[in-house]
Amino acid sequence: MFSQTVEYALRAVVHLAMYPDQALTAEDIAKQTKVPRAYLAKVLQALHRAGVVRSQRGVRGGTRLARPPEELSILDVVNAVDPIKRINYCPLGLKQHGERLCPLHHRMDQALASVETALAKSTLAEVLSEPTESIPLHEVAPPRREPPPVDARPQ
Repeated sequence: MFSQTVEYALRAVVHLAMYPDQALTAEDIAKQTKVPRAYLAKVLQALHRAGVVRSQRGVRGGTRLARPPEELSILDVVNAVDPIKRINYCPLGLKQHGERLCPLHHRMDQALASVETALAKSTLAEVLSEPTESIPLHEVAPPRREPPPVDARPQ
């Protein structure tokens, strides 16, 4: 249901949310999220245009979230890179249906609306604070608040 671009964007913002007070390099994000560097650059551009992340140049440059993790929903990220396409008119182009969807397409649109609602209610902070043994983007160890040097990071 969700594109690879959405998956990559979510990995990137979750990683950024782990270090909300730091600007992280694209190289660091790509390595930690297992997203190809070139693809990540395009994803970060889309996230920047949508106001999800911001970039800064220079020695301490990099990318960081534009808002606190408590204020960014998963839907914000999805909509930034590949919005959910609701069904607003008959997909078959039947003139007699127009905007009055048949029962099948009406139910499909309701399902998409439910997904939108669920994602809008889930913030990045909630994703990171949920008690679980499956920590996002990590095999075993919990995330550290200060990212270690790139050479010392786990593969």
